[in-house]
Amino acid sequence: MGVSYNVQIWGIRKRPYSKPFQLRWQVGTFPKAESFLTKGLAESRRAQLVTAARAGEPFDEESGLPLSMLKGEEVSWYQHARNYIAMKWDDSPAKTRTTLAEAMATVTPALVKDTRGMPDAYALRTALYGWAFNKSRWESEIPEDVQRTLAWVERKSLPISALADSLTTRKALTALTKLLDGTTAAPSTTRRKRAIFHNAVGFALEAGHLTGNPLHRIQWKIPDVIEVVEPEVAVNPEQAAALLRAVREQGKRGRHLEAFFGCLYFAGMRPAEAVWLRRADCTLPRRGWGSLRLSETRPRVGSSWTDDGASHDKRGLKWRPRKAVRTVPIPPELVSLLRWHLERFGTEPDGRLFRTSRGGMVQESGYGAVWAEARAHTFTSPAQFKSPLGRRPYDLRHAAVSLWLNSGVDPSEVARRAGHSLAVLLRVYAKCLHGGEAAANDAISARLNRNPPPGSAR
Repeated sequence: MGVSYNVQIWGIRKRPYSKPFQLRWQVGTFPKAESFLTKGLAESRRAQLVTAARAGEPFDEESGLPLSMLKGEEVSWYQHARNYIAMKWDDSPAKTRTTLAEAMATVTPALVKDTRGMPDAYALRTALYGWAFNKSRWESEIPEDVQRTLAWVERKSLPISALADSLTTRKALTALTKLLDGTTAAPSTTRRKRAIFHNAVGFALEAGHLTGNPLHRIQWKIPDVIEVVEPEVAVNPEQAAALLRAVREQGKRGRHLEAFFGCLYFAGMRPAEAVWLRRADCTLPRRGWGSLRLSETRPRVGSSWTDDGASHDKRGLKWRPRKAVRTVPIPPELVSLLRWHLERFGTEPDGRLFRTSRGGMVQESGYGAVWAEARAHTFTSPAQFKSPLGRRPYDLRHAAVSLWLNSGVDPSEVARRAGHSLAVLLRVYAKCLHGGEAAANDAISARLNRNPPPGSAR
């Protein structure tokens, strides 16, 4: 037997044996198979073979392995990171794929032998995030500048065993705290990337590349994540009404988006929920309150990250099971807005209320520009315009939840309407509960006055 460049690698099948996950491939005319205890190990081996085949490596016909593996070459961090992406990809929604790629693109430049000839930070991020860790592009033709950048990374990448050195691991952790421009990342960003890095290191343990988890030996504290909505971002009802008027006065596009922004304010919807609002989801009586039945979202992630090439991913409600439904009562103000919108603009064939001029889903760039202009027309005071008040369309949702809480609606009902857990609601909106301390003091005083201490004057 000799070597062959003709390699076919098939999927993993599960069988009722002690090592149930079997990987099958063929080198030349010789079929090969290997069984594993876990699916993760099988995915790791498959990713190694696929990467070697795509790189044009010769495979040994007898063992079925690429020659680099036969020579005992150690797996590099870069190769392991790609194997990790391959293992996670199919079971991850598009938005998660972007966060996985972002974390790997952040840490990989820190795990190199030296920085001689290193491309600039933006070229590295473009090549790693957009190509090396985006599995949907692995079959695409790579631009020459990206190829040169990735060749440098592959050549300079440390072996994964280097993580056994505490200084190397700490260097990787420090990289997770920085943004591309060198400034410090938000605590929530660092926490998310560190969790992905920890998972990737665990995958290396599972694959036998490490004998122990080096992160457990590092005294490194993740910055606390502060999840609190500041009251300064929430517009009051009068300001919300003025902003919606300013949206409406921007011509056809503004009139079309007035009800979209109304959904965010009057129903507390997330933009990704409003994007997919359909006529069948709406109960709109001629008088009184109506309701919206929400079951899906369409977050925008970019066409290169979704399975079907669409720019919006098809997802269930945030933090809820895939088929969960949330029914939100809506006041007559929003009922009227939606009825007018349907009469004026109708719907798309799939029932969507909101769309671009070409029938596509509304984009952040489009409705963001309309919102910015409405805010500039409404907040004419320089101090108010520069403040965080209603700076983002998402702040309309914060305003809605704050309004409900301060109107005395039971927090559990507010949480249900907003699609939060009660614990998250009270933590995130703690500062928006105006008058809560005074109301609590009055309630305590009233209770104490029913049973005054002995000898006290009434």
